[in-house]
Amino acid sequence: MNKAVLVQLIDLLDRFEAENPAGMTYNLKDFVGYLNAQSGFGQSAMREISGQNNAELENVRIENNSDISIFITLMFRYAKSYIKKALQNSIIQTADEFAFLITLISSGSLTKTELINQHIMEKTSGIEVIKRLLSQGMIQEFADETDKRSVRVAVTDKGKMEFFRVLPEMGKVSKLVVGNLSETEINTLGFLLKKLDLFHNDIYKNMRSATLEEILNQSAAVQQPS
Repeated sequence: MNKAVLVQLIDLLDRFEAENPAGMTYNLKDFVGYLNAQSGFGQSAMREISGQNNAELENVRIENNSDISIFITLMFRYAKSYIKKALQNSIIQTADEFAFLITLISSGSLTKTELINQHIMEKTSGIEVIKRLLSQGMIQEFADETDKRSVRVAVTDKGKMEFFRVLPEMGKVSKLVVGNLSETEINTLGFLLKKLDLFHNDIYKNMRSATLEEILNQSAAVQQPS
């Protein structure tokens, strides 16, 4: 029995590696998340939000997995409301400003374009975030030594100080966002979100101007079993 379980586990590890991009680094939590996703969880009670009581809408909902899109949108709004509370006494005003700061603290410095692209934002929206951070003195800008056409940005001492001051409050947000999920469910959700991010980030980088139909056709071709 133990040998059979071990063989099955090795088979699942092979599938895990085959289904995920080569060159990416995964840890044990990612693999555990994958295992949980394969085994599935029991059905939980859900709010009725997308037409469960309407036969016509039910068919569309099942076919297009619209529940997932709706719940992701709702989770974003819940998180946004918590972040607003966390930042209410800070000169950091938005989740985007906080995210830009943490990226710059991790990276040292980036060009404005690199910073905006990392956060999957439109250029005009990203520039507005950068302008607000500059006006508050939380980041500084300077010419790129290798590309004189580019401008780099980096966090100032003031920006670091404010970032780390509000970090404990943002930690509370992180705890609230995962809500009543168990540790196992958190690992599974983390793995699935990472997998989705890799999928959509590739589309964002390489098919940004494509139509939805073109993206769907390309995605279907990539996911075809060899």
